[in-house]
Amino acid sequence: MEQLFRYLGPIAMAAVVLVLALGLFNMMRGGAASTSQTLMRWRVILQFVAIVFLMGALYFTSR
Repeated sequence: MEQLFRYLGPIAMAAVVLVLALGLFNMMRGGAASTSQTLMRWRVILQFVAIVFLMGALYFTSR
């Protein structure tokens, strides 16, 4: 189980960075505001998921 969390944490953090970059790129090029808003909402959800995975990894590695 701890191996699973060890890999999911960095993958979740990479997903957060990717969605953040896509949202910022969309805003800089003058894309649709609704698209940027949607991407930023996904970023917040992915941040929550990343935190859950990282806390799970800490929990299982400390046992």
